[in-house]
Amino acid sequence: MIDLAQEHSPVSDLFPELTPSEAWKTYKLSDDQIEFYHENGYVSGVRILDENQLDVLREQLTHFFSPDHEGSELWYEYHTNESVDPNSVLFHALGAWRISSGFHDILWHPAFTVPASQLLGGTVRMWHDQLFCKPAKHGGVVAWHQDYSYWTETTPMDHLTCWIGLDDSTQENGCLHYVPGSHRWDLLPITGLAGDMQAIREVLNPAQVEQFSHPVPIELKAGECAFHHPLMVHGSFENKTDGPRRATVINVFKDGVCSAQGETILDGTDAIPAGQPMSGRFHPVLFTPEQ
Repeated sequence: MIDLAQEHSPVSDLFPELTPSEAWKTYKLSDDQIEFYHENGYVSGVRILDENQLDVLREQLTHFFSPDHEGSELWYEYHTNESVDPNSVLFHALGAWRISSGFHDILWHPAFTVPASQLLGGTVRMWHDQLFCKPAKHGGVVAWHQDYSYWTETTPMDHLTCWIGLDDSTQENGCLHYVPGSHRWDLLPITGLAGDMQAIREVLNPAQVEQFSHPVPIELKAGECAFHHPLMVHGSFENKTDGPRRATVINVFKDGVCSAQGETILDGTDAIPAGQPMSGRFHPVLFTPEQ
């Protein structure tokens, strides 16, 4: 099994390869979308994948659900159920880009990299990817959290998350929810990722509790995405419908973000000395805008 982390460019023709100038003209966000992101902490409904690309990614994803699949040793993390409740299942895994051509090549897809560059304000580097899959009828929750609370091994906080639906995501099947404006809050303690949806209330002040009481459901068509700020408070509820709710997530940072601790951050990757820029084979450049 070849570790695709060695390949820092697309290995298939699933996604278009364009010059930076062509990509920018084709896929850039509007000024209104960028303004909305900075005001609210997210922007949603951005089309990332077409039907063929969705079909390929879904097919490759099916192989990951069996724990003994080829390449299983390459995951940073792998949980057939992140929840402790067997009746409330959340499949969660990090590192699909190392195993599958589709999940590798989507990192360089200009429909993703151009908006990411706009929102970060510069060159985009890979942080890590994730899969969040909720099976039909008994899909579990992703509890309220801020992404950067899991990423404090890096500094400064120039990160960005892109959540991409591989199925239509609705309130009924456990779509993403955001708390608009929460990207201006301070960093909150970790209160768990796959358990109690109300645990976060224990660490909120009264003003935050009031704001938290008005979350926005982010319903997306399959192939659409939402970008959000690393401090954005977000979560998703159970899937009790007759179909799955599958998503892939790409986490990136602006070139120049450094290691804060000097330890291995992701299982199986190389340690980067504290104060040194995050780079190397596990954190390749995905897009550099023209100057």
